[in-house]
Amino acid sequence: MGFNRTNSNRSFGRGNRGAHKIRMFDPSYVIQGAAVAKVVPQEEYIPQNSFADFAITDALRHNILSHGYITPTPIQDQAIPALLQGLDVVGIANTGTGKTAAFLIPLINKVLLDRTQRVLIVAPTRELAVQIEQEFKAFANRLNLFSVLCIGGVNMGRQIMGLSRHPNFVVGTPGRLKDLEQQGKLNFNTFANIVLDEMDRMLDMGFITDVTHIVSRLTAVRQSAFFSATTSESVQKIVRQFLKNPSVISVKSSDSLENVVQEVVKISGQFKLDVLHRLLTQQGFDKVLVFGRTKHGLEKLAKDLGDRGFRVAAIHGNKNQNQRQRSLDEFKSNRVKVLLATDVASRGLDINDVTHVINYDLPESYEDYIHRIGRTGRAGKKGTALTLV
Repeated sequence: MGFNRTNSNRSFGRGNRGAHKIRMFDPSYVIQGAAVAKVVPQEEYIPQNSFADFAITDALRHNILSHGYITPTPIQDQAIPALLQGLDVVGIANTGTGKTAAFLIPLINKVLLDRTQRVLIVAPTRELAVQIEQEFKAFANRLNLFSVLCIGGVNMGRQIMGLSRHPNFVVGTPGRLKDLEQQGKLNFNTFANIVLDEMDRMLDMGFITDVTHIVSRLTAVRQSAFFSATTSESVQKIVRQFLKNPSVISVKSSDSLENVVQEVVKISGQFKLDVLHRLLTQQGFDKVLVFGRTKHGLEKLAKDLGDRGFRVAAIHGNKNQNQRQRSLDEFKSNRVKVLLATDVASRGLDINDVTHVINYDLPESYEDYIHRIGRTGRAGKKGTALTLV
């Protein structure tokens, strides 16, 4: 195809010389073997429960079945009964394993049985918080339950108005939730149920102080559900600090990503934009997620690709929430072929049928690399991850 690709071992990526080194990870070091994806059949999991059999209200069960849920995923099969029993749960599971339903279903049922219960759900990114609230609305349809979404990038006034109505569920990002508390619009002590979703990502993003503050302000008697893709020391510290004898459920699959072709594309003095252009025009590059390092760099890349005739959208921190959601919707519905993203989109998003992930800029760490390329090769399908170096 005219590009110098390699799977050979190389050293880790280096930052620029001088006082401001940029932390980078060059995956050339870990990419080995033939550049052919091996589609690995998922090991068959035999669930112990069905959604029809869970001890939940008939109205909630109807909404679940109407939403197309029939057989629980492993995390749902194990976490839902534990949460229905009132246990604290630590769930270790990869993105895309059905964690959202695993905590929403038992907590919605809990509130239906006791309307004094309130639930606080904390997520690391606006997009993930939006997805959680959307799924809540589907499960809670016509159940007279209400939620408020508290995230940055949108008008705080509407959020304050919604909180004044004492919603059953509050879904938000750590920074905005803490801001609302400091303004006296949100009292964490009124919540006896807490969910921390993608907890390791929150801690990686520097939210450890906010997360610790939020959980410490909750009622002493509470039910907690912490979900994470990894069991880092920082995650374990939060668990030890705030949970006693939790039910630990691990259904995490390997990070080997055997369904994903991992390749390095050497630029070898060419303009990187020209290399990306030629990649995007090849057959099979039907739904491509391109990762860049900076917001400004992605904006320029979006303009350059648009000038070259590509249908492209971008998602990053300088976009307001409506713009970010519109870009995601356009990509999911195939109205645009290419979605440009900073690492805000590398975790917690459910995007089907991504054919290729391209690391236009190197990720900061091995963990970021794994999260990025995990957007393709999902649900037993083959995907390709290319890194430009």
